[in-house]
Amino acid sequence: MSALPADLAARVEAWLAIDPDPETRAEIEALRDAGDADTLADRFSGRLEFGTAGLRGRMEGGPTRMNRLVVRQAAAGIARYLAASVDGAREAGVVIVHDARHRSDVFAQDAAEVIAAHGIRVILSHPPLPTPVGVFAIRHLGCAAGIVVTASHNPGADNGMKLFMGDGAQITSPTDAEVAAQIDAVVADGRIVPVGIGGASVDPLPAAVISDYLSVTRHRIPPPVAPIRVALTAMHGVGGELGMRLLREARFDDVFPVHEQIDPDPDFRTVEFPNPEEAGATDMLMRRMEAERAHVGLALDPDADRVAVVAPHDGGPRQLTGDEVGALLGEWLLADVTSGPDRLTVTSVVSSSLLGHIAAHHGAHHEETLTGFKWLSRPAQRHPEWTQVLAYEESIGYAIGPTVRDKDGLSGALAAASLVSALRAQGRTLWDLLDDIHERHGVFRTENFSVRDDSPGAAQRRKEFVATMAADPPTQIAGIPVCAAEALAPDVLRMELEGDLRVIIRPSGTEPKLKCYCQVQEPVAGRADLAAARERADARLASVNEALTAMLSGAA
Repeated sequence: MSALPADLAARVEAWLAIDPDPETRAEIEALRDAGDADTLADRFSGRLEFGTAGLRGRMEGGPTRMNRLVVRQAAAGIARYLAASVDGAREAGVVIVHDARHRSDVFAQDAAEVIAAHGIRVILSHPPLPTPVGVFAIRHLGCAAGIVVTASHNPGADNGMKLFMGDGAQITSPTDAEVAAQIDAVVADGRIVPVGIGGASVDPLPAAVISDYLSVTRHRIPPPVAPIRVALTAMHGVGGELGMRLLREARFDDVFPVHEQIDPDPDFRTVEFPNPEEAGATDMLMRRMEAERAHVGLALDPDADRVAVVAPHDGGPRQLTGDEVGALLGEWLLADVTSGPDRLTVTSVVSSSLLGHIAAHHGAHHEETLTGFKWLSRPAQRHPEWTQVLAYEESIGYAIGPTVRDKDGLSGALAAASLVSALRAQGRTLWDLLDDIHERHGVFRTENFSVRDDSPGAAQRRKEFVATMAADPPTQIAGIPVCAAEALAPDVLRMELEGDLRVIIRPSGTEPKLKCYCQVQEPVAGRADLAAARERADARLASVNEALTAMLSGAA
């Protein structure tokens, strides 16, 4: 055993003196006693950054990880921000919900106690709930803010907390920086619980909020017009019970859960990554679909703010991409469900541009934003005279209707089922509607991939890689000339290639990944050309992706 460097040893002892959790204290003490300077240096090399996505990280001891002390410090900073910057925050209060991950209930209780100690009323959900229910509760109860304790679709070792303001939207700049500054002040002065402030109450979330959420969601989406069979998985998360209830109350009578995955399990025993987008994650859903002859399969992610859609196809069930589902929902909602000139659709820059063409065809407004619903929710708020019909991003996140300001997998699942029912009444399928869309607008193919690296310093390497590429973009990719390159943000690079090809590269905001998004547009010469046009598009996309994979591997 070797002695720790003096500065590191001092930081470790200071942390141990205030860590309220015996488990993480013992963990750090064991590392200290073993003289594991490398691991401790990583754990104490800064702080888990509070940004527009809130906090998210691996549950371990130390300031760069997700643990009770980090949560309590963050909650104190949030409380200070609300008290100083939001009129009436003490009375309006903060609603807090949590998922079923390890320690989520403890983190939620910690946050509630700290915020209430600052004299701000707290409404706390005791049973685990989906993220969209928590987001709904903010505006429904007139709260000043909301906190959701979740790591969404991250691995089981991770957790996080996400902050929403009273408008029901995720925070953006400058709020994120102002909250982060207040958290830094808490860390500096050590006062997690203030002195001389009368504490406020911590009240349970009224059960009526859940019923109201389900009712509002049902009334936003047309009921089924033809009977269909639906298979559903909650991916071991918290959406199973409410997903089943929502579908059945909406008159979908034949709903078949994937029993092994429908109830919460913080260890996510049947999937390596609890993300419906990961290869193999929906295999059990597909088997359930085939066993029950289901017309559609729906896979909620663990906090139920996203949904993947699977449909029967030649050779067996096939999972649609997020962009395919976005185009299908957009076409249906604009053509058959809503009407009027002042309708709005929104996508992120990394999503397919097809929805913009669909919106133009139906006389609707369309806007494109940076990635994340913190941005996707803004056009509707800037234009209250427009009615939002759909906002979506390619990573299977959908907001349906004018009042939704964050992605909602439960309402997305209900909308997908309703669309399948409407098509079945016409003797048609999702694939038939997708053919219609591609025949009218051309084939839009998108394919995304990522390079994962969670080793020390990887986050900085990813940022530097994108910045370097933006400063000196390649002249060609896979032999195809790059026509234009634009930095959409400091860490987001978009490149346009000859032949209607688009490439976007950015670091993930929530996972240790460098992400690449590719799109190709291919003209279609009538219905008979559809299959050939898709083959042409796929071949071009594969060539570009192969070259990009080799290029991005240098960032890992």
